[in-house]
Amino acid sequence: MSDQFMNAKQTAEHLNMSVAWVYREAPRLGLSPYKFGNGRNAKPQFKVSEVQAWAKQQKMPAA
Repeated sequence: MSDQFMNAKQTAEHLNMSVAWVYREAPRLGLSPYKFGNGRNAKPQFKVSEVQAWAKQQKMPAA
């Protein structure tokens, strides 16, 4: 089974965040991108399963 990836725009839409947030904050918060390509042509991609797992970890406890 092959892994499925989302680009930064798709990841932003999935998380309901901006693309700028995905580039700036996601790696800092533990959502690490995979880099495909070299130099300026490199495109960060995020593994769908990792994005979903990360999102579940962000759940706030019941008050």
